[in-house]
Amino acid sequence: MSEINFTDANFDEEVLKSDKPVLVDFHASWCGPCKMQAPVVEKLAGEYKDKVKIGSLSVEENQSTPAQYSVMSIPTLIIFKGGQAVDTMIGFHDEAALKAKLDALAS
Repeated sequence: MSEINFTDANFDEEVLKSDKPVLVDFHASWCGPCKMQAPVVEKLAGEYKDKVKIGSLSVEENQSTPAQYSVMSIPTLIIFKGGQAVDTMIGFHDEAALKAKLDALAS
């Protein structure tokens, strides 16, 4: 598994200071659409491991980071580049939609 488990504690180092673009999946264990999103994110983490850092952050276990980025609905996917949030997607997104975003970012 190439997917990274982001937390409030490692977010600054793993996401904001990353030299690669980062896709963060904000999720919760009780969220149905999040459970549909998780396998898509995990698959892409393996495919894009050399170009994009991909992982998830539990909003149940980590409250400060979701609050900082105004995450009100889950799943929310935020793409970071150079320490800045450059794209936000709310709700379930299929593999093709995410690949299009990642391919544009990683090129």
